[in-house]
Amino acid sequence: MRLEHIAVIMDGNGRWAQRQGLSRSEGHVAGIEALKRAVDVIYQKNIPYLTVYAFSTDNWKRPQAEVSTLMHLMKNYLQHETDSCVQKGVRINVIGRRDRLAPDIRHEIEKSEQATAAGHRLLFRFAVDYGARDVIERAAKLSKRLACKPFRALIERASHSVAGVPDVDLMIRTGGEKRLSDFLLWENAYAELYFLDGMWPDFGAQDVDQALDWYSQRKRRFGGLLTDHVAVNSA
Repeated sequence: MRLEHIAVIMDGNGRWAQRQGLSRSEGHVAGIEALKRAVDVIYQKNIPYLTVYAFSTDNWKRPQAEVSTLMHLMKNYLQHETDSCVQKGVRINVIGRRDRLAPDIRHEIEKSEQATAAGHRLLFRFAVDYGARDVIERAAKLSKRLACKPFRALIERASHSVAGVPDVDLMIRTGGEKRLSDFLLWENAYAELYFLDGMWPDFGAQDVDQALDWYSQRKRRFGGLLTDHVAVNSA
């Protein structure tokens, strides 16, 4: 069975910075560099779907200065990486709420999504102001007036996701924590969960290789009988 969709909870920027004697903001800057490495590695592995957890609905509770830093870094990432994504055939899709984002952030999201819309090599979903329970609740409200739509389509609409994204095959979380933190609860229903003690800014190609090797040894049941070992895409 081909691995199609990897999801990542990018955890540990602040703790990494603390250990380095740096500010949390510097930790988030280092986290952006790790994100660039991760996208490049997944692209090279010919895995067609990647979803990363950048900012949750609960992250608004953080100090305003940190929230501002995270929003600035996201805007900067979109401004500087979109052209590269166009050239590589990477399509950007920001999922989550947009009504609470600043107008300039929404503008950059729309620009990046439009510019990369023809990308077919990798769909890169960037979860911002995202919470799975919030998405499911809003999808349920949509169902009252769009009852003819499959519920999965309503989830896609409620989260601003492009249509047809398969369920997560492999969910990776860095930072030593072992929980989903309200991330893709619907799509992670049968995902294999891989947890790393290392902090996100240290994440690199070797970590991806180790996760894929671990995944290749798993037997996915989907509630049924044992199947053969899953297949990992060739680079």
